[in-house]
Amino acid sequence: MTIVATKPLIPALRPLTDALSPLAEPLVRATAGLLLVPHGAQKLFGWFGGYGVEATGQFFAAKLGLPPVLALAAGLIEFFGGLALAAGLATRVSAALVFGLMFVATVQVHLGNGFFWTSGGFEYPLMWGLVALSFVIRGGGRFSLDAVVGRDI
Repeated sequence: MTIVATKPLIPALRPLTDALSPLAEPLVRATAGLLLVPHGAQKLFGWFGGYGVEATGQFFAAKLGLPPVLALAAGLIEFFGGLALAAGLATRVSAALVFGLMFVATVQVHLGNGFFWTSGGFEYPLMWGLVALSFVIRGGGRFSLDAVVGRDI
């Protein structure tokens, strides 16, 4: 299979896009990780309008039919897994945990609410789960702490 290079729509922008292209993937990784952190902080610490572990666990049990301990697990994955994903530390492991969490959230919590996130639907956790899955597959890349320590974990 031969891959043909495409011509840019605006050739004058080619140097800029070539220069910034290596930063695109780390930007997505860092953004995905950092956007998870406040969700974990809500569950773990009650920050950002959250309720903390105990109340979130009660909500998981009463409203979602899930074991309360999953509130702690979800909070830990979102907070610490999000930080690790953002930094590219143990990227494949942290991304796999985030993917698993988002898969459960999609199927167990949001699927019955339809597609749109504004109605509690599954579009948001599905998208973040697939973003995380891409980092399970690709790893942290050259702009990651995994690259600094020389281990693609």
